[in-house]
Amino acid sequence: MWRFLENTITKRFSGCRLMSDVPKSQLRKMTALELQHLKRKGKRISMLTAYDYPSAMHAERALFDVVLVGDSLGMVVLGYETTQAVTMDEMLHHCKAVRRGAPTRFIVGDMPFGSYETSPEEALKNAYRFIKESGVDAVKLEGGKIRADTVRKIVNSGIAVMGHIGLTPQGISVLGGFRAQGRTAIKARSIIDDALALQDAGAFALVIECVPSIVAKAVTEAVKIPVIGIGAGPYTSGQVLVYHDLLGIMHHPHFMKHVPAFCKRYAKLGDDINNALVQYRDEVVAGTFPTEDFNPYKMSDEEKNKFKELIAVDELERKKNAEILDTKLRQQDEYEVVKLY
Repeated sequence: MWRFLENTITKRFSGCRLMSDVPKSQLRKMTALELQHLKRKGKRISMLTAYDYPSAMHAERALFDVVLVGDSLGMVVLGYETTQAVTMDEMLHHCKAVRRGAPTRFIVGDMPFGSYETSPEEALKNAYRFIKESGVDAVKLEGGKIRADTVRKIVNSGIAVMGHIGLTPQGISVLGGFRAQGRTAIKARSIIDDALALQDAGAFALVIECVPSIVAKAVTEAVKIPVIGIGAGPYTSGQVLVYHDLLGIMHHPHFMKHVPAFCKRYAKLGDDINNALVQYRDEVVAGTFPTEDFNPYKMSDEEKNKFKELIAVDELERKKNAEILDTKLRQQDEYEVVKLY
């Protein structure tokens, strides 16, 4: 299954199967300035959201420009209903794993809800933790004009910041849920103002989420920094999707409830995974797996005979002890059946 997953990703995104086939120039980590250069040259930026070592390893082999460790891991891999429950420690834990899996990719860590809103000083303190403890190359935080001072503080202290405008999932309590943004002229103009404010504050790039294409296009044209779209149409500087979403890797109601409508699925691995797990379970229950073919560890005939002699020495005592234990367990079963306790 994982070999199929690996081949699917490499075919789709890079056309290469082995890292040895990749030019060394592409195995060098990009910088924030180089990402901005891509926009100026009219080249699209590829970005993938990944949460752990295996998915990061695939992002590395597929040569994505940017890997985002998103706080959406709260819903995708931790089972929360929203991103608001995700903690700093959880984000750092996953960022470390992604860094190990994608050593040559530009990695952005999502600052979780509650880690940057209190003050620019508190935000900087937590941004330092991302850089020093997890080894990411930049941090991302949500909000427009209201976050400008915070972005400026972090950037002026030597940390690259990616902004996030449009739908800001951490603010669903105020937004009233995961709702598209910028659908009125006034709100759309406000999003442009947010983008300009973040650019002026020093953000090297922006994510724009769940807005009409015309709004994302206007934002992309209004700023000089890269604008990465997610559910924002085709006119941005690049795109980002979640690893699990685009591969259709999950197979349960919780996941289906959270898959966004804008996500294109390039595979349905969740179905294959579920079928494989059910088959494995059935074979275990039926006793058809494992067979001797799946036990390669052999003993010589001489050692087999020695082993039989050794276990024959105390065979009677072991049988006696086994009968005592069996009687005790049977009595416990009977108590449980008749609900004596």
